Amino acid sequence: MKSRTLPLYAAAVYLFLHLPLAILLVFSFNRSKFTVWEGFSLVWYHAAFQDTQLGEATWNSLLIAFAATICATVIGTLCAYGLWKRGSSWLAGSLYLSLITPEIVTGISLLAFFQWLFRYVNVQLGMFTVILAHIAFSIVFVVIVVMARLRSLDRALEEAALDLGARPWQAFGYVTLPQLWPAVGAAALLVFTISFDDYVITSMVAGIDSETLPMVIYAMARRGANPVVNAISALITVALGLMILISERLRTE
Repeated sequence: MKSRTLPLYAAAVYLFLHLPLAILLVFSFNRSKFTVWEGFSLVWYHAAFQDTQLGEATWNSLLIAFAATICATVIGTLCAYGLWKRGSSWLAGSLYLSLITPEIVTGISLLAFFQWLFRYVNVQLGMFTVILAHIAFSIVFVVIVVMARLRSLDRALEEAALDLGARPWQAFGYVTLPQLWPAVGAAALLVFTISFDDYVITSMVAGIDSETLPMVIYAMARRGANPVVNAISALITVALGLMILISERLRTE
């Protein structure tokens, strides 16, 4: 009996999670401005691509996501490797603190830190502070993904390379790192997705010249029903969904 009802429960959960997204996707092609189907149309996608504010916000989001992804992936990979080599349960456990801390608390703490820093450094809220904030909350995701891969590796391979005369950085670069590439790639895609999608922390540390796409979409949605929001949200959902699927495929290789 359980084996028969389990697929039904799973199907109901997936339907509950993805039905709103499916409805959003369908109505992004609706000619009407309202939730009444009046025929298939690409008018709202055309309007989204013609909107200069959306274009600038998309460019900002992509720039921030790429910069945060590169920096967080490098730092997180090295951090995971260091924890794997030396081992520190206290230090490894403290990394998970950023996962359970509410985003609003993280955003406020980063804003307070930047305001304190501005007393000594001539920097204002803007793209730089947003990138730093995204790097800060993204590193832990890289560490978790890469550490999962490192735990499955055989330490004897690197030790053999050291015994044969390789230096530590050579053993890492030629022996360990090639085995980590699937996990590093998966972590990078995950960080890019999280960075591109973030709103709460970004809205607290962004300046007037660093408005991101989620911030613009939220502002548009608050002003009332706008079918352009449906179109741009559908594009983001499909693009980020594909990245998550690719990330999961890389992680399991």
